[in-house]
Amino acid sequence: MSSVRALLLVAGCLLVGCSSQPPDIADGKPQRSITAAEVVDAEPQPEPLRDAGNSSPYRVLGQEYTVLDSPVGYLQRGRASWYGSKFHGRLTANGEVFDTFAATAAHRTLPIPSFARVTNLENGRAIVVRVNDRGPFHENRIIDLSYGAAVKLGFAEQGTAAVEVETITVAGVVDLRGDPNASLYRYVQVASFSDPEAASRMERVLRSQVESPVATSATQVGERMVHRVRVGPLDDFERLQQLHAELESLGYANTRLMPE
Repeated sequence: MSSVRALLLVAGCLLVGCSSQPPDIADGKPQRSITAAEVVDAEPQPEPLRDAGNSSPYRVLGQEYTVLDSPVGYLQRGRASWYGSKFHGRLTANGEVFDTFAATAAHRTLPIPSFARVTNLENGRAIVVRVNDRGPFHENRIIDLSYGAAVKLGFAEQGTAAVEVETITVAGVVDLRGDPNASLYRYVQVASFSDPEAASRMERVLRSQVESPVATSATQVGERMVHRVRVGPLDDFERLQQLHAELESLGYANTRLMPE
């Protein structure tokens, strides 16, 4: 597994939410075990690129990193590690709440958020992850996966694996980095469905569980329509984070913060 992605230690990290990895604090597997079948691939969708998590250049442990202008065409092979229980529930580089069971990843230079297919070159297993964090800051590792992603790729026990990371091009992504008028995160997306009836059922259940507004929005993704069930909008980011945690405690495992 990866060594710990601990508290921010340098000024550059304060800007992007990245972390260094001192050897005296141990990360580890969560108390609840999961199977590969329980880990759901991330769903590529056109999420806007914002300043959150994308400060560039930034410095960590004396090394400067520049975030890529675009994730399109990125392909690299190297070693992957994973991070888990130590950071479950903490904020990622873009202000989301890290879920060690979800298909997410940390990368040093890919824009946040980005989507990538990670293939374990040692056994052929693959997973689609959503990059929402910074790291790993080790010269011999190219990506830091959630524990759940490592389980699905079959290397959670051995700690690291040789992988291929290839980004997935998503049409319709708007780049709002540097835009002073870009709105902050205002919604918690609970789930997305191709079936509008399934979305309506979840919306009705959520209305009975939370006091904040609940609505379903329909978005064209490629050739299909996706119905996203969201709670919000909320202008108070702290309250939005609390709502995110409340929904996770209710058993909604794939929630994420959304700006619009």
